[in-house]
Amino acid sequence: MAPEMMPIDGESKKRVCYFFDSDVSGFHYGPGHPMKPTRIRMCHSLVMNYGLYKRMEIFRAKPATKREMTQFHSDEYVDFLSRITPVNMNSYVKEQHKYNVGDDCPVFDGLFDYCSISAGGSMEGAARLSRDKCDIAINWAGGLHHAKKSEASGFCYVNDIVLGILELLRYHSRVLYIDIDVHHGDGVEEAFYTTDRVMTVSFHKYGEFFPGTGELRDIGIGKGKHYALNFPFRDGITDDSYKSVFEPVIQQVMESYDPGAIVLQCGTDSLSGDKLGCLNLSMRGHANCVKFVKSFGKPLLMLGGGGYTMRNVSRCWAFETGLATGVELGSEIPLNEYYEYFGPDYQLDVKSSNMEDMNSPAYLNRIKSIVLDHLRQVGGPPSVQMQDIPRLPIDDAMDDMNEDEDLIPPDVRRPQRLLDSRRQADGELSDSDDEGEDDRRNHASHKNADSMAHATGRRAAVGIMSTGSTHGIGTSGATAVAGTSGSNNGSSVRSDVEMKDNTPPVTRSPLRETMVPKSPADASRDRAKVASTSSTAQPSAQPRADDVMDVSEDAPAPGSPSRRKPEASLPKPAESSKPSEPTKAS
Repeated sequence: MAPEMMPIDGESKKRVCYFFDSDVSGFHYGPGHPMKPTRIRMCHSLVMNYGLYKRMEIFRAKPATKREMTQFHSDEYVDFLSRITPVNMNSYVKEQHKYNVGDDCPVFDGLFDYCSISAGGSMEGAARLSRDKCDIAINWAGGLHHAKKSEASGFCYVNDIVLGILELLRYHSRVLYIDIDVHHGDGVEEAFYTTDRVMTVSFHKYGEFFPGTGELRDIGIGKGKHYALNFPFRDGITDDSYKSVFEPVIQQVMESYDPGAIVLQCGTDSLSGDKLGCLNLSMRGHANCVKFVKSFGKPLLMLGGGGYTMRNVSRCWAFETGLATGVELGSEIPLNEYYEYFGPDYQLDVKSSNMEDMNSPAYLNRIKSIVLDHLRQVGGPPSVQMQDIPRLPIDDAMDDMNEDEDLIPPDVRRPQRLLDSRRQADGELSDSDDEGEDDRRNHASHKNADSMAHATGRRAAVGIMSTGSTHGIGTSGATAVAGTSGSNNGSSVRSDVEMKDNTPPVTRSPLRETMVPKSPADASRDRAKVASTSSTAQPSAQPRADDVMDVSEDAPAPGSPSRRKPEASLPKPAESSKPSEPTKAS
């Protein structure tokens, strides 16, 4: 029996370009990793066997080149991605820490080719939209919204969304980005945080959840203030609750901002039953967002994103591909090469569960009113000259980071968050005395081994796979912990580098003189030399190297005025010619 496709009443036919590269299913993040590129091929199999290929154009995009990727990413980062492989990865240990590659973002065979396919589809889809070759462009291999300018994050290495938006900005004065992934679209928001040419709107789970950003009060800065909107959810939101806030917010965004094109990230980890998600949307509730955004008739770039239960991801994206072409797919899944994955019912629908919805109507209404109030501050579409080049946060001088504090009435107590940001946390280090890099030293107490774990004062980043992930701490944190193995029974040890500087040697306590055994005759001769003021007195013997390196137990406690200054505050020794490498920000 032929698969069923039901035309949607009242919808005008759209020209749809669909991008798929068959090589994408050949990549694998590694055993046990939740991100599986095979889901894209599963979706494509459903698309083809439902017969959707008759209603749209299918393209294999040209993979993005290194030069194209550097429109957003740094040259050094892109070059690193192109060079590293599982075979040579041990030669790039420092670079892996610097660029956050490892753990969540592993090195696997064909890593750069995978990034090229993802970015190429989004960039070519944006280019065809801009040149009026189609009304809707679809790239399910894209939507990798966590990648930063010089850092991988959350399974994402190259931010195809930012590259696609930059392509759209060549022809459109304003672009709207909408993100319905369960995770906050932090990489895209950060890239356009200081410009009004791109408005970012993200609906996501917030609170002890990766990536930890996307607070309600994050609204942009400088020229981009009020052009970044975040709608934080709690666990278990349902279709009706989601629709009650999504449609009013997007309706107001369209009226206030009037974008020339829309980019919609359709991450399916917001579906019920996802391995990493915690929301409770059905397939039709998720697809309602696509249908609503499509109804505005703007050039639309639809991208993939998260989604870690493969059979649900492929079902949802196939259904939304049908919506883009103006049809609703029937519930019976047709025979395809992955047919057994959809058992035992072989139905297209992904239904909600009985998970408790922690988003009360009062909570949603309060958040919605605040978001709409931020939108009212926009006042209307900004007037943008097309010759303006969008500036990135890394390129622009940042405005006052505490500017929003002025919005708090003076007679209201400041929240604890602001008070904490004004004081230095215990154990926090500045750049000048950070430890573990080249000739920088760790001056934390070695007497208590537990104190070493907190010597950096850094907070471990929460990984996308588990709250216990430590990726993002950086090389300094790892080196500091490793430094405990060099401690000698709780005593502080000075290195050869410290012995070469111009500071006087550490004065040992007389109680420690017994470390070098002396005869009674030697002892009496030493006392005579101390009492004697004769200029012909014989100089004392040179101290042993291990005596100089030993620090007295009677030395002043750490932090006392008489304690030796940190090494970083002294001039660099001439013998140390190795340049220090930048420490990754925590």
